[in-house]
Amino acid sequence: MSTASPLTVRIASRASQLAMWQARHVTELIRQVAPELTVEIVPVTTSGDANQTDSLRSFGGLGVFTREVQKLVQDGRADLAVHSLKDLPTAATPGLALAGVPDRAETADAFLAPSSRPELVDFQQLPVGARVGTGSLRRQAQLLSVRPDLQLAEVRGNVDTRLRKLDEGEYDALILATAGLVRLGLGHRIRQRLGPPLMLPAVGQGALGIECRADDQATCELLGRLTNPRVLAEVSSERALLAALRAGCHAPVGAFCRATEDRITLEAVVLSPNGAERVEASGAARPEFAVELGQAVAEELSRRGADRLLRQP
Repeated sequence: MSTASPLTVRIASRASQLAMWQARHVTELIRQVAPELTVEIVPVTTSGDANQTDSLRSFGGLGVFTREVQKLVQDGRADLAVHSLKDLPTAATPGLALAGVPDRAETADAFLAPSSRPELVDFQQLPVGARVGTGSLRRQAQLLSVRPDLQLAEVRGNVDTRLRKLDEGEYDALILATAGLVRLGLGHRIRQRLGPPLMLPAVGQGALGIECRADDQATCELLGRLTNPRVLAEVSSERALLAALRAGCHAPVGAFCRATEDRITLEAVVLSPNGAERVEASGAARPEFAVELGQAVAEELSRRGADRLLRQP
């Protein structure tokens, strides 16, 4: 096992373009609070990145973008791991702690149309039977709940590959996360931002989650200096909701949480995969009760039938 200098911090990251942007972003955040540290990025290709053809659900889904990155930290080959928080399972990983949650980007999803169709600025303008690319069951179900005529299809590959498929006519539209597009300098491709009540984002969408070894006190303290308490309250509530529902990252569950200094509000929706059925619930609490709020909203969703919807294939 290699051993880094006490003044070197090694960041494990997926090797994808967006993940590397996130790792470089965290590198800059660390340099701002601890300029004496040298930061290195250790890229890894995950099973989710290596398999670009099958649907995520077909080969495990849960943790396909995080397991290999986490293992580098568990084995001591890296000191921390940077994740898109929406990809990080809610169950704790042995030996690791979610110790850093920096500022959050936009949570909305984005509607994209081919470059050759500048007139398409609203997803409701899509013709009957339009083919829409998105690998997210949550997005598919919410779109189908208002446009059951749409043909929803899995789309894999990095963002550039997806945009190429869109512009070549393989899809009539794409739905991607606004945060990722903006981070990659592709915000100009967004035709419409899709937010509540039409589209509730994924749990943790737009946020980064930084893990380190639970017994690495120095790194835990460092990541604590990067954490935005308001964002931590939001994602803690959302992740508590998902955990209480016993639903995975790829389930048809949407959650929209907003925190202020003295109040946190949470809206959530669970849908059937075909979008024909949906149950909703919401609540509010003080930020220090973020986890309890998430659990309470999940309990209300369950009372309204969410468990049955989540069991549907």
